[in-house]
Amino acid sequence: MNISGNTIFIPGATSGIGLALALELESRGNTVIVGGRRAGLLEKIAAEHPGIDTVRIDTADPASIDSAAREVLAKHPDLNVLVTMAGIMRVEDWHKRESFLASAESVVTTNVLGPIRLIAAFIEHLQERPHATIVTVSSGLAFAPLKVTPSYNASKAAIHMLSESIRLQLADTTVKIVELEPPAVRTSLLPGQENSEFAMPLDEFVAEVVALLGSQPDATEIQVERVKFLRYGEARGDYDQVVETLNASDPHAQ
Repeated sequence: MNISGNTIFIPGATSGIGLALALELESRGNTVIVGGRRAGLLEKIAAEHPGIDTVRIDTADPASIDSAAREVLAKHPDLNVLVTMAGIMRVEDWHKRESFLASAESVVTTNVLGPIRLIAAFIEHLQERPHATIVTVSSGLAFAPLKVTPSYNASKAAIHMLSESIRLQLADTTVKIVELEPPAVRTSLLPGQENSEFAMPLDEFVAEVVALLGSQPDATEIQVERVKFLRYGEARGDYDQVVETLNASDPHAQ
């Protein structure tokens, strides 16, 4: 995707990677619309960053997605980039039904059905734009599992294969599919991760992502150097070592 001159909607961008990416892209000459559930955070973003538009959206609610899509397209008919950023991560214990089932259902609804519904809400519009991009967000954990987050790992593996598949289907359209694959990043995705030495500093991650978007406009996967250890373990032939190292190093697995 081009790094400037776009109109970009990023649902799930009231904090963490989403917000940091929204601010950086807006500073690069893009029109950016941030979506999120919490009205107070949206109001704060609008007040502190008047160049950024906001819309309320709950990506776990199909009706909210459809309503937000109508609002965004009415105000921004030039929209040509959708970043399906919204996601949740939960530590789960799969030894007993009551300790994981509700969590797993919530993770799959938000992380898998959410992006599917978002794409469905915008896909016809995007195909009418001369140059359009859908950015999906998977994870290094789509390729190597962290033992305490089974549903999250599975949801991001699903997003990876979804991205691969719809890229094939949409090859005859103007819509590109770009998959962003973060490593652990210092955000509040899990308790303690914001200050974890194991995780990549947020500003470094976003700077590297935007640099890659600018230098690799035809890339199908955006991979900072730090995620390649997880991404290519199977291809290198050291997958078992990668999984062992990941689970010995990540504080959430202890």
